[in-house]
Amino acid sequence: MSIPGMRRAAIGLTALAVTALGAVTTTPDQADAGPKPVAVKLLALNDFHGNLEPPSGSSGTIAGQPAGGAEYLATQLAELRKRAAKEQNTITVAAGDLIGASPLLSAAFHDEPTIEALSLAGLDYASVGNHEFDEGADELLRIQNGGCHPVDGCVDGTPYEGAGFQYLSANAFKTATGQPLLAPYAIHKVQGVKVGFIGMTLEGTPRIVSQQGVAGLTFADEAQTANRYARELRRQGVETIVVLLHEGGTQDATGGINDCKGISGPIVDIANRMDPSIDVVVSGHTHQAYNCDISGKLVTSASSFGRLVTDIDLSIDRRTGDVISAKAENVVVTRDLAPDRAQTDLIKRYKTVLGPVAGREVGQTTTEIKKTQETLFGTTMGESPLGNLIADAQLAATDDEQGAVAAFMNPGGVRADLDAGPVTYEEAFTVQPFANNLVTLDLTGAQLYCLLEQQFVTGRTLYPSSTVRYVVDSAGTTGTAADACSGTRVVRGSLTLGGTAVTADATYRVTVNNFLSGGGDGFTVLTGGTNAVTGMIDLDAFVAYLTAQSPVSAPALDRIRTTAEVPAA
Repeated sequence: MSIPGMRRAAIGLTALAVTALGAVTTTPDQADAGPKPVAVKLLALNDFHGNLEPPSGSSGTIAGQPAGGAEYLATQLAELRKRAAKEQNTITVAAGDLIGASPLLSAAFHDEPTIEALSLAGLDYASVGNHEFDEGADELLRIQNGGCHPVDGCVDGTPYEGAGFQYLSANAFKTATGQPLLAPYAIHKVQGVKVGFIGMTLEGTPRIVSQQGVAGLTFADEAQTANRYARELRRQGVETIVVLLHEGGTQDATGGINDCKGISGPIVDIANRMDPSIDVVVSGHTHQAYNCDISGKLVTSASSFGRLVTDIDLSIDRRTGDVISAKAENVVVTRDLAPDRAQTDLIKRYKTVLGPVAGREVGQTTTEIKKTQETLFGTTMGESPLGNLIADAQLAATDDEQGAVAAFMNPGGVRADLDAGPVTYEEAFTVQPFANNLVTLDLTGAQLYCLLEQQFVTGRTLYPSSTVRYVVDSAGTTGTAADACSGTRVVRGSLTLGGTAVTADATYRVTVNNFLSGGGDGFTVLTGGTNAVTGMIDLDAFVAYLTAQSPVSAPALDRIRTTAEVPAA
């Protein structure tokens, strides 16, 4: 299956040849004896998140260079296509989260501008990421097929035509029918050779997306699903198989954008369990850059926000359809290229429609306030200045109104840093783009301790409001997924709210967002809260706090302490 549309060029990545037995089944000597191999170039990206304009702060750089922006991404893709043996041999692909958690310029129009921009840039196929489900399955189908939004209509006053590329979703099934939500795979012919693309998101999507977003869907194991459809593709004569997978890993901090130092995370196990017939895995989700050989498969990731493009070169045996060699290079999308005019016009049009709302000043900061987490016991499990600030804002919005005495914010909901100086509505939106409602509920002291223990099971820290203090023991034990409450990482008796020690039987009013209150990120204790009251949108609470407290400074990181700092009594 081939998707018509404009072709441009993608961004080159590392050179790593895959020649292991299994995925590559034709040797170079065998290929020399026959017709000349077919050269196929794949240009890959992931986790674009609607960043039509270059991201600000540290999110706008990579490998020491300013990077990103749809105008430069499109130009880079076009230039890379020109380097291919033949431009029509280039296929542009993506590994999910193209939309969702987007800046205001895209999110205000339900991410239609991003889909239009990537279609213009020549994207052919994309897997579905977890953020593609932020507004539910029906909205994802509208994004694919077109039509105005059922509530907001055609926000920019023009019809929405749908994506000029094909979303692939092999492991998200309609629970009622057992059928895939979208096409599970596509077959793309290049000079008579078939290249198969299987698209998937992570099996754990229901744990990190609101329950409304994944209602009526079931998600299957990534490796098992890939192997199932690889067999189906081979029955159709496809021997070159590429998986576009929205799941990934992390390499050591010393690794560069084209390295694979100490690669770890879910991608390792998934790639190891994939059938040897799978040649390439384009991955994402972790916002990391790497270029790896895992079990004879070329496994790549292009970081995030359109700052990199992975340039993958395949040499395919014309007779057998097998991959002879595969190499990749992650290429920085620098901003020293001429911006693509079509992208410039698209951005200008949407900015005009957006009007003055985006630029309205809502507050000021005395210094840059970063989302970065501090290190706790050698891992990034500590507090975040911006995360703490957001928790403070949520408490301020619900203390008098709902009697809240504490608030907790999930780390995945904090999407960007705040620069020093004036803060615009658009900047505040970029920090908190999900439009979650605040929910204030009753928890017992025992449930609060269990909630904090769940942090060490899920590997995610809840950012606490200024009223919260507790101590963590490095020698404590971590509970299990089935019984997080059995953990002893949080020192009993150390948890205080407003300076008063929490007791197991007392009840406390606590504010979280509706994603967390539904058990998101694995914090299932919150589903047992009672007397829940739904309040304002989290962004509105954040904006109100910035305005009321301006100028705002970065909160101190003293809410979670360790036994090394606070010796046991």
